[in-house]
Amino acid sequence: MTEKNMFGGIAFLLRGKMTVGIIGNELVVRVLPEKMEEMLKLDYVRPMDFSGKPMKEFVYVAPAGLEKEEHIDHWIALGIEHARNKLNI
Repeated sequence: MTEKNMFGGIAFLLRGKMTVGIIGNELVVRVLPEKMEEMLKLDYVRPMDFSGKPMKEFVYVAPAGLEKEEHIDHWIALGIEHARNKLNI
């Protein structure tokens, strides 16, 4: 894992592929396309629209979705799953 400044915040990359990051007080997570619809149904999740329009496979998670350690673990696991999928590992 490496850290990189991205989107005005910090991102964590697995072999060069972004997993999760922090922008302001929100977590940014890369999510597999087939899981996007399910994740976007959650009250504290919205599409990442850093550039003014929704970005594919990226979501923002508000602090309400990070209240417990297991919530944070869940989001990190989703981000790692996305990176591993892109890397075929």
